[in-house]
Amino acid sequence: MDHPACCTPRFAASAAPRPPHRAPAATGRHAIAQCDIPAGTFAMGDAQHDGNPADGERPVHQVQLDAFVIDATSVTNADFARFVDATGYTTEAETFGFSAVFHLVVAAGEDDIVGRSPITPWWLGVRGADWRHPEGPRSDRDGRDDHPVVHVSWNDAQAYGRWAGRQLPTEAEWERASRGGLDGARYPWGDDLLAPNGSWQANIWQGTFPAHNTRKDGWMTTAPVRSYTPNGFGLWQTVGNVWEWCQDLFNPRAYARRAADRRPPPVNPRDDAGDGPRVLRGGSYLCHDSYCNRYRNAARSSNTPDSSMGNAGFRTVGR
Repeated sequence: MDHPACCTPRFAASAAPRPPHRAPAATGRHAIAQCDIPAGTFAMGDAQHDGNPADGERPVHQVQLDAFVIDATSVTNADFARFVDATGYTTEAETFGFSAVFHLVVAAGEDDIVGRSPITPWWLGVRGADWRHPEGPRSDRDGRDDHPVVHVSWNDAQAYGRWAGRQLPTEAEWERASRGGLDGARYPWGDDLLAPNGSWQANIWQGTFPAHNTRKDGWMTTAPVRSYTPNGFGLWQTVGNVWEWCQDLFNPRAYARRAADRRPPPVNPRDDAGDGPRVLRGGSYLCHDSYCNRYRNAARSSNTPDSSMGNAGFRTVGR
């Protein structure tokens, strides 16, 4: 298996000049349909032994959660545009002047390539890439209002949440919602990647990564958020399409620590105090078994909170 940064590249964005970051007040209107997640206890973690041990997906352990509501879909370009129009918010990709774009879809001149990820060289730092220009300055979001917004950092997602009166899900809330009531299942729909008729059930990579995508699922990059079939709780595309930011700090030993505690199951666990990489969940359109099989309910990854890339977005919760 690969490094945790397989599909979430890291560039030295933090070294760029940082103007004061805007933090809009909670005055926005959140228009995304909601799914009710009932209170209860579920088994969190990798029951299939699919994961990379370094990701800390095991041991499986019981977690108790109160009821909450969660967005049926990732936040879309149209949703994010309403936020920006209402607040004048500037994303970190726009502030830094560049973001990470997958090499096969770059729409920019040679002079706009500002770097290559040292661990994942198929990711290029592209000047002018941001949520309005997802492949670079020669691209736009026309026709993609119903696609997930990308090139948004964890900090950007936090700003949206403050405006909307929402929060990012904790890692436990995200996994409970993604499972759709199917404890122990590999995917939101069960254990088999393909449907009985052989069709794809998620937007992931087909072909030879990272050189050739056959697009058998119909998409090279993002798909509309209501593609495929929702899970048992009504959530669309929690795996594949785009990684989704969670509230928590990433800790590869979090599950082992919980399992070592002999007390009753933790209630509403969260680990969000302090600085450091934040959890990403769900995988993206770049995931493939030969390299990154993180398009699973239990899969974990992370990136720094100011990082942005063309395959990561978010959804929010209300409590």
